[in-house]
Amino acid sequence: MASLQASSLVLSSSSNKIRAAVPVPKLPRVPMSVPKLPKRSVVEELNIRAGFTKTVPIDVESYNSTSIANTQLYALLEAVADRVEMHNNIGKQRDNWNTLLLNSINMITLTAATLTGVGAIGGAGMPLLALKLSSALLYSAATGLLLIMNKIQPSQLAEEQRNATRLFKQLQSQIETILTLGTTTQEDVKIVMEKVLALDKAFPLPLLGAMLEKFPSKFEPAVWWPSKQSQNKTKAQEGKFLKMAKNGWSEELEVEMRDIIEVVKRKDIKDYARLCNLVLKINKILAISGPLLTGIAAIGSTFVGNGSWAAIIAVAAGALGSAVNAFEHGAQVGMVFEMYRNNAGFFRLLEESIEGTLEEKDLEKRENGELFEMKVALKFGRSLSQLKELAQKSAYSRREGTSIDEFASKLF
Repeated sequence: MASLQASSLVLSSSSNKIRAAVPVPKLPRVPMSVPKLPKRSVVEELNIRAGFTKTVPIDVESYNSTSIANTQLYALLEAVADRVEMHNNIGKQRDNWNTLLLNSINMITLTAATLTGVGAIGGAGMPLLALKLSSALLYSAATGLLLIMNKIQPSQLAEEQRNATRLFKQLQSQIETILTLGTTTQEDVKIVMEKVLALDKAFPLPLLGAMLEKFPSKFEPAVWWPSKQSQNKTKAQEGKFLKMAKNGWSEELEVEMRDIIEVVKRKDIKDYARLCNLVLKINKILAISGPLLTGIAAIGSTFVGNGSWAAIIAVAAGALGSAVNAFEHGAQVGMVFEMYRNNAGFFRLLEESIEGTLEEKDLEKRENGELFEMKVALKFGRSLSQLKELAQKSAYSRREGTSIDEFASKLF
């Protein structure tokens, strides 16, 4: 009976759902404090979001200084790009001035000479007074236009703007290089600003009050770079050279650069100064002769009909004035003068650049010697071996007391 009761209890317990609650002892409360996460800077937060778990500490003051310098340099870059466009457009306009004024003055002069000739050979029925008046007015107009044209020299103005466009483009490339390297400083901004202002002064855009003198009493090379006064203006004494090669510089390289400077001074700069003075004299003679001849023709045309010599003088002077004007402005003598003046300025800049580099005593502050030598060779249109050969010829000619028969530049 007991076994039957036990089995019935097991069956009844399996058929019915029995819920039992197991008592669990309560754990004591332990006071816990969650640590606050450290605040991250904006740069660190961006690095973490981008997947960089390790961040490099940044000097905020240095970063802000570089950012401001970059912003200023970008502003200068925009101004330089704008100047490139302005000088390019104005250069084209002034080149058109030269062509249009040249053709107009020649047509006016030849028309006046034709009217004078017709009045001289015409009979009694010809309107002589009208022909004389027309030719005199045309000659007078040609004289006035020639005076203005010879004063401003449009071909020279156009050459100035072409040079300014090229130099501003060069400065634009230098700024872009600085920004690409990412090492902008306030010193870079200051140097670029000085270069922009120096270019503005060397190649002014307006004519009235700021135009460069077209007939200077004394030749001076073009200067488009800021003057730099070295803080330590002590020249190296003869016989004191570097004992060890450092930053690409050596004793041989310094001697080579000094020999190159001598060639530039004795040959290139001197030759371009001679050519500039010669072209300047020719341009002065032509600028005076053209208006003088058309003025004589205007006076002579008023006496047509009173004798054959008046007509001959008027026609001949008008023809000669047209020929002089065609040679002066058609051959663009003013442009040639400006080109020579700019070339002389290029050699002056190169001379100051080499001397300023050699005067710097701290070799680490100099530009790398090998890079500097390559740049000088390229500016002269020579290879490195040809540059060394030229320096050797210069040294030999100074020792022997003879003149070197070779120019430094092979470009122009």
